[in-house]
Amino acid sequence: MDINVVVFDLDDTLYNEITFVHSGFKAVATYLSNHLSISADLLLEDFKKAIDTQGRGKVFDSVLKNYGFTQKSLISKCIRIYRTHEPKISLLPEAQTILEHLNTLNIPIYIVTDGNKITQANKIKALGVDRYTKKSFITHRYGTHNAKPSPYCFEKIAALEKTSPDKIVYIGDNAHKDFIGIKPLGFHTIRIHNGMFKDFAPTLEQAAHHEINHLLELEPLLHLSRSRGRL
Repeated sequence: MDINVVVFDLDDTLYNEITFVHSGFKAVATYLSNHLSISADLLLEDFKKAIDTQGRGKVFDSVLKNYGFTQKSLISKCIRIYRTHEPKISLLPEAQTILEHLNTLNIPIYIVTDGNKITQANKIKALGVDRYTKKSFITHRYGTHNAKPSPYCFEKIAALEKTSPDKIVYIGDNAHKDFIGIKPLGFHTIRIHNGMFKDFAPTLEQAAHHEINHLLELEPLLHLSRSRGRL
């Protein structure tokens, strides 16, 4: 694979997103315990059980309803705390290894991630990825219409690096949207089986060019060599 630039997704690619979810739950539980006189530990366990059984979307609504609280303003406050808290999260060990390895080879690294602008910026800061990357593109900063599968941010990277799409590889986990918009333009794509989408069976159109189960599999796949300054 003749590659000059490596681009990573963030959630469930460089770290496990469930750790952010639990960090957010803890921040909300701490707030509620101070205002509603309910044990923070009990609330935290209730939030975790709710997401395991019900999925995302109405966790705070359903848990608080069980305690007799249904005010929309309280739910909105919980959501704001969850989205804007300073997360306690860390890079996967293999992510740190591969990022450091790419840096030793002087290979430009970028991030392209969807999601709330404040939330994603807080994740990036907490993970410390800026010390490895040239730039992190939070797609919602450019309008939600430029979120994946839009190729907008990927084309900006190609322009910044003055290179063509066929010299850029993107590694992500969500085959629903991560690859479908950029494959037709010539970008190389790699899917990592991790997180909530790891068992998703994509269509041919959605599928990445390559699939891996662990980030260190990138080394042989991309022919990384410490004796080469570029891929």
